[in-house]
Amino acid sequence: MSVLSYTEAVARLSGLVPELYVLPGGERRKFTLAEIGLLCEALGNPQRKFACVLIAGTNGKGSTAATLAAIAQAAGLHVGLYTSPHLERVNERVRMSADGRLKEMDDDAFARHFCAVHDAAQQLVMDGALRGMPSYFELMTALAFRAFAEARVELAVLEVGMGGRLDATNIVEPCVSVITDIALDHQEWLGDTIGAIAREKAGILRRNGVMVTLPQHPEANKALGEVAVSLNVRGVNAAAFMPARGTGDASGYALEVMGAQIAANSSLHGAHQQRNVALAIAAAVELAEQHAFPITPAAIEAGIHATDWPGRLETMTLDAWPEVVLDVAHNPAGAWALRAAVNAMEESAARQPMLLVFGCLRDKPVDELAQILFPLFDCVVLVPVNSPRAAGMGALLAAAEATGAAAKTATDTEEALQIARKAAGASGRIVISGSVYLVGEARHLLRAEMR
Repeated sequence: MSVLSYTEAVARLSGLVPELYVLPGGERRKFTLAEIGLLCEALGNPQRKFACVLIAGTNGKGSTAATLAAIAQAAGLHVGLYTSPHLERVNERVRMSADGRLKEMDDDAFARHFCAVHDAAQQLVMDGALRGMPSYFELMTALAFRAFAEARVELAVLEVGMGGRLDATNIVEPCVSVITDIALDHQEWLGDTIGAIAREKAGILRRNGVMVTLPQHPEANKALGEVAVSLNVRGVNAAAFMPARGTGDASGYALEVMGAQIAANSSLHGAHQQRNVALAIAAAVELAEQHAFPITPAAIEAGIHATDWPGRLETMTLDAWPEVVLDVAHNPAGAWALRAAVNAMEESAARQPMLLVFGCLRDKPVDELAQILFPLFDCVVLVPVNSPRAAGMGALLAAAEATGAAAKTATDTEEALQIARKAAGASGRIVISGSVYLVGEARHLLRAEMR
């Protein structure tokens, strides 16, 4: 097996083809489960060596996955959590139980598993079984499976990357399939309607299996219901674990779960998190009652409280800085959730002035995102995202002009933060959003300030 340092492994991984790519002639990548299947077979099918829950959706799937994994961890299970994308370090995508909490994979283990998976893929290419190396996401997914199998995790909570039907994670056989809220996103790849996208997400369902979900957009409900009926899937409605209407934030409400009263005091902020918490509870109850996992009401309460999922309405407090809020909203549904949360912040703790640091990818509806978010702020600092897919400054400025927002421009994230810091003063608030890439880079810079 080849031997690479962690830095070399990350560099090699970054050089792989991204999941979403278009060839120069306009031909798009053709998704298939065959390639990840061949790679996993060459690795000894590690995905068959642990029980798992598969979570798909447009928004909230990461929060739901993190909450469910924290519940399982609180129950004493050896847990694996696989999510994407990462904020600061690629290791964040693969977490496992250690020292009473979920910890990201260490650098040495990452490099070792990467070498094994990369070598297996390279051999398949040399043998002619694969036409080319797997994508970044496919290789990372196989890496996570191998790490979980080696560590003998008892339960892996897997967040689907995009879609569901042809996503690399969908090679597993889940105990429970969870589908979070569905909205328009990645239309170029998944379809132009909510119904079409919902059918792609429903690809994670299994014949005679279980679907945990919540009532949502009528088109999504219809599509999910039709697929579920065709596969004889048993539906579990998580609405029983929603608080009474008007409760407000994600924290501080009581629920009855498995015959006991629990306090759903989540560390995740925003009323929209109530839905994600409800889905995680429903999945946990299903695991306990139908699959004999030792999950109790006390573990559910403890796990909800212990959930750690940064970059989702995360508030950072730094010396000599205004309040900073980071949120990875990158599509209209996420932007509406952020808008509601910002309005709630102003009602409970008004701060002036309000600044938005914003950048997004060019395949996102920048005009719509701007219409939703920009009018809330006294000034918007526009910055190109550090990605080949970044929206250009011209498009960002045009979107700002259409909303009438006062806008400043920055050449990079560090400059954008300093512009916002100066404009906000000590009594203001800075919100950073529009792209996971932007939030991750900003968070890295801000955490360096705190050291």
